Amino acid sequence: MSCKDGSRNGIGMDNGKYVRYTPEQVEALERLYHDCPKPSSIRRQQLIRECPILSNIEPKQIKVWFQNRRCREKQRKESSRLQAVNRKLTAMNKLLMEENDRLQKQVSQLVYENGYFRQHTQITTQATKDTNCESVVTSGQQHNLITQHPPRDASPAGLLSIAEETLAEFLSKATGTAVEWVQMPGMKPGPDSIGIVAISHGCTGVAARACGLVGLEPTRVAEILKDQPLWFRDCRAVDVLNVLPTANGGTIELLYMQLYAPTTLAPARDFWLLRYTSVLEDGSLVICERSLKNTQNGPSMPPVQHFVRAEMLPSGYLIRPCEGGGSIIHIVDHMDLEPWSVPEVLRPLYESSTVLAQKTTMAALRHLRQISHEVSQSNVTGWGRRPAALRALSQRLSRGFNEALNGFTDEGWTTIGNDGVDDVTILVNSSPDKLMGLNLSFANGFPSVSNAVLCAKASMLLQNVPPAILLRFLREHRSEWADNNMDAYTAAAIKVGPCSLSGSRVGNYGGQVILPLAHTIEHEEFLEVIKLEGIAHSPEDTIMPREMFLLQLCSGMDENAVGTCAELISAPIDASFADDAPLLPSGFRIIPLESGKEASSPNRTLDLASALDVGPSGNRASNGCANSSCMRSVMTIAFEFAFESHMQEHVASMARQYVRSIISSVQRVALALSPSHLSSHAGLRSPLGTPEAQTLAHWICNSYRCYLGVELLKSNNEGNESLLKSLWHHSDAILCCTLKALPVFTFSNQAGLDMLETTLVALQDITLEKIFDDHGRKILFSEFPQIIQQGFACLQGGICLSSMGRPVSYERVVAWKVLNEEENAHCICFMFVNWSFV
Repeated sequence: MSCKDGSRNGIGMDNGKYVRYTPEQVEALERLYHDCPKPSSIRRQQLIRECPILSNIEPKQIKVWFQNRRCREKQRKESSRLQAVNRKLTAMNKLLMEENDRLQKQVSQLVYENGYFRQHTQITTQATKDTNCESVVTSGQQHNLITQHPPRDASPAGLLSIAEETLAEFLSKATGTAVEWVQMPGMKPGPDSIGIVAISHGCTGVAARACGLVGLEPTRVAEILKDQPLWFRDCRAVDVLNVLPTANGGTIELLYMQLYAPTTLAPARDFWLLRYTSVLEDGSLVICERSLKNTQNGPSMPPVQHFVRAEMLPSGYLIRPCEGGGSIIHIVDHMDLEPWSVPEVLRPLYESSTVLAQKTTMAALRHLRQISHEVSQSNVTGWGRRPAALRALSQRLSRGFNEALNGFTDEGWTTIGNDGVDDVTILVNSSPDKLMGLNLSFANGFPSVSNAVLCAKASMLLQNVPPAILLRFLREHRSEWADNNMDAYTAAAIKVGPCSLSGSRVGNYGGQVILPLAHTIEHEEFLEVIKLEGIAHSPEDTIMPREMFLLQLCSGMDENAVGTCAELISAPIDASFADDAPLLPSGFRIIPLESGKEASSPNRTLDLASALDVGPSGNRASNGCANSSCMRSVMTIAFEFAFESHMQEHVASMARQYVRSIISSVQRVALALSPSHLSSHAGLRSPLGTPEAQTLAHWICNSYRCYLGVELLKSNNEGNESLLKSLWHHSDAILCCTLKALPVFTFSNQAGLDMLETTLVALQDITLEKIFDDHGRKILFSEFPQIIQQGFACLQGGICLSSMGRPVSYERVVAWKVLNEEENAHCICFMFVNWSFV
């Protein structure tokens, strides 16, 4: 029924007359509406009986009022949503127009410089031909005219001079043409994107620039960005050594900042900085930073042992208030990371503006968007945890891994001797600060005398294997590299017991169940709980093994994200799983050394089980590297163990052998995942190219037409290859599963992979019952006999779960038997109609 303007206080009658409600009746109906927006017929009659003021109103009139009220509510919500979208689009349009003006200035400057260089080249050529001494002397005098910066000192006036110069240079990079910016690969601006991201071209050091919208006020944005250790995972500490107010209402701060080394093969970095915070005439808030050097005659900071002093060129944040709320932010990061101090193979990591953009610039924008999203959404997640507590757990996992990886002496780490081979480094930490709060105890309940933590770490170079695919395999196939005995030893150290964690069994991969806990709004990072089944913590548990749980942080699984670092960090947790639970993080970090994107599809077919069975002498194509990007990456491994002091040598030997076995397993997996190996394997071709897949698509479409009497695809008279292509790009999720007692998925189109948030390799590890909740499983089991006997069935709409634990709603599910050429049942096909993430 349509919603009319006058329906707020009246009702439409069948004879065309209009009757108005009294204010008291409207107030009573509004109270009832908030309790039950959609009452049944019985409930409406009950309302009339219970509320005397509504006694003269017919039930039909009550029904019409509630219909119109729901219509108004829906229109109000839609209007609010459209207004928010309009404000966002208006701000984005303003941002794009400013970016367009900046690019036009950059083009004009390049045209001018091109003409100047041409003219200068002609003059130089003429001067070379001219042997007149006066001409040569004049040219030499002009060449020595170099602009000199006036000398400054450490006084407030001298620091203010440096600060004002830093501000001018930063603004010229953020909104001007001081740096030639090019769009970062894979980043497209739009209302739903993270923002406009660009990297430098042809400037000193590495630089990245981003501008975007965030739903936070400028002062709140500035407060968050200044607290860098909370969002910049590589930042170890920022110490404010001095604060000086300025006459214009701003502040000058002298900072000492330390960054973790991303791998064991390179030293850590530190910066001696000046940070200037001020407000511009237009009300914009500016935070700019730069390194202080001896050439500026400013205050100096002596070198710190184990750190390489890097340089930050003028960088910072320009934060402007946005109409309707929120802020428009410009971020510039410009650094010289001293690549000479690392091995040559690692220098691309320190010379890549793309890596800087991913780790620093985009990380700042993502953190701001995450905070803004949490402010506008519910404060408690489905696990009963506040977002701030979950972010703190993620931060603790990442920070603990970085601490173990770097092993700074001021944190109590000392290196012990190796066994003659220096491939694995062993460090020991007996500091009370490291052990405080761990509350270590054995699984049998007796107190532990563990008084030290040992870390075994190593790095290795990987050739021609995508980091995202390798990380995904390590996450989903833990049994391929992990040792149950080591898991049991680690679990016993923190008294892991039965864990009262609620949640559905989302992904079951060879003895482990992944229970999603949280994820960022762009799904670039996941926090999850891993349940390992059948782990024996003590000799008594060998009769009836218990389960252990790991808190795991996973990031960098998007193959299309250029320059992204992939991490898989986990730590055993005890049954309480408190916010301040003791954590000993261990795991992997894979850093790409080149920024080239893989040309193949992100969802290519990977028969990993069979690929892993082929040894190094398998049949591999010799020109595989020539056909791919020949990417390189460095993997760093670090595992921590708590132990008793008198067991140091034994635990060190055990940890060293364990890390070596992991390295061997990773090398075997990397070989199986390399494009050169996959291209030669018969079962690893593109899903749109295999004859088996084309035949299956033909069977799916024919069986659908046979049972339901309509065509699945618009045109079903094409060849098998075109048929498969149409099926692959179908908007609804189409998945096939086996007819076994425990059905597993064997095929999916692109929409199905997107819905389950998985790939074709992981699809084969997901059973049909795992994607449904209890209600969905009951419906499925009740309809399964009908599918087998009748050949098809239609299931009502509901909720299923992706492999990452995200709820997915669907309008209905159509299921039918897929018959082969001999009219025998080959599999069952499910089509999830109009699915969307909740």
